[in-house]
Amino acid sequence: MAAPLDRSSRPATPDRPAVEIRRSARRRKSVQAYRDGDRIVILMPAGLSRAEEQRWVDTMVDKVERRDRRTRLDDDELHTRADELSARYLGGAAVPTSVRWVDNQRRRWGSCTPEDGTIRLSSRLHGFPDWVVDYVLVHELAHLLVPHHGPEFWEHVDRYPRTERARGFLEGVVAGAGWKDMPEI
Repeated sequence: MAAPLDRSSRPATPDRPAVEIRRSARRRKSVQAYRDGDRIVILMPAGLSRAEEQRWVDTMVDKVERRDRRTRLDDDELHTRADELSARYLGGAAVPTSVRWVDNQRRRWGSCTPEDGTIRLSSRLHGFPDWVVDYVLVHELAHLLVPHHGPEFWEHVDRYPRTERARGFLEGVVAGAGWKDMPEI
């Protein structure tokens, strides 16, 4: 039987987002927080005093907002980088509407939705050499021009001079990690 969950909410104020607090009898020590749309959800032990709860709410809201600011900055830099790569290798023809890092791509290095111009790169690429990230960006930018992996698509991608090297790097990462379900890029 699941432990009871106690929920409470705090409305948004001009300087703070709405907060939903979920207390669990199962949770003993850890406190976690994440953004869910325009609110922040905080998971905490049921046994905390109101003063401890308030301290944790303040701490976790600050933490989530700092992470959001850092992510927005990283995404802005990534979009600028994509625009520069499009100009350099694709004649500026690929114009994404948004380019961002995502944590939910476990089976891909990147993805593109040509219909709305969005590009998403897996956060697994953080820490990889710039030329590898650039290759993945060029690959996804090329999908804005050609949605499939036919010869015309690869003509666009092959304009990036390190395509073969980057593909080899990514294949090596997949082989070294033993990931069997990662598709080729």
